[in-house]
Amino acid sequence: MTINYNNRVAIVTGAGQGLGRSHALALAARGAKLVINDLGGAADGTGGSLTPAQEVADLIIKNGGEAIVSGANVAKFDEVTAMVNAAMEKWGRVDILVNNAGILRDKSFSKMELSDFQMVIDVHLMGSVNCTKAVWEIMKSQNYGRIVMTTSSSGMYGNFGQTNYGAAKAGVVGFMNTLCIEGAKYDIRVNALAPAAHTRMTEGLIPPEALKLLTPESVSAGLLALVHDEAPNRTILCAGAGGYARTVIYETEGIYLKPEDQTPENVMARLDEINDPKGQVEFTQGFEQSTKFVEKAMKGE
Repeated sequence: MTINYNNRVAIVTGAGQGLGRSHALALAARGAKLVINDLGGAADGTGGSLTPAQEVADLIIKNGGEAIVSGANVAKFDEVTAMVNAAMEKWGRVDILVNNAGILRDKSFSKMELSDFQMVIDVHLMGSVNCTKAVWEIMKSQNYGRIVMTTSSSGMYGNFGQTNYGAAKAGVVGFMNTLCIEGAKYDIRVNALAPAAHTRMTEGLIPPEALKLLTPESVSAGLLALVHDEAPNRTILCAGAGGYARTVIYETEGIYLKPEDQTPENVMARLDEINDPKGQVEFTQGFEQSTKFVEKAMKGE
């Protein structure tokens, strides 16, 4: 099977450089029409310029593709709406949304200003919400949509100095988990990409000998798999340096305590059983946990 995106319209945020640029060029090379969105600021979100986005769009057009440019700030819904309207006016549909735009304001939590926490949440989490909201009804009316959130190992596992970034990146996974349920009957599939790549956001953090392996292109191969017609739904795909894996949140089987035994002492005494991975399962709906606990209680009684 050869994957292509002929007649598909894709919006990639933060597409002026790094991973977003790689994603956009890879989609365009396989036939997609692109909205190249980039505020053009520094890694911390300051400043702005259309130049990086325009260079990517020019390259796509030079190679025979179609692309338009947007300098919308994803944290501002009116600007995002204008971007989506421009895509609709030009092509009449939006098939793919790649929520890639992001900034970093790393500091230990003790030293972090709340304004830096808020800004990172606004760009990563609310930026993904704004862009998704702007295309959601369009995708529903088309009965087709492919949306990717960009999460991170920092959000899934933690990373010193990144409470703001980690919270935002965990947040987009929670966002995805419910969106994919609500969008299923409209063939809107929502997934998350957890990239490991050498970009300006990882500058100085990774040994030089490893950098040449962590190419943006290796991550984009995973991204393209998440936005094609036969894409999965509700998958966290990890990609980097040619490695591809899936992150899954499991819940252990756990225990049941009768009402008279429901004390913190008994919970602590049985932590080993609570932690036992034997029989753990992946839930895809929140109520499954409640159902499990109620069934345990009914059997226990």
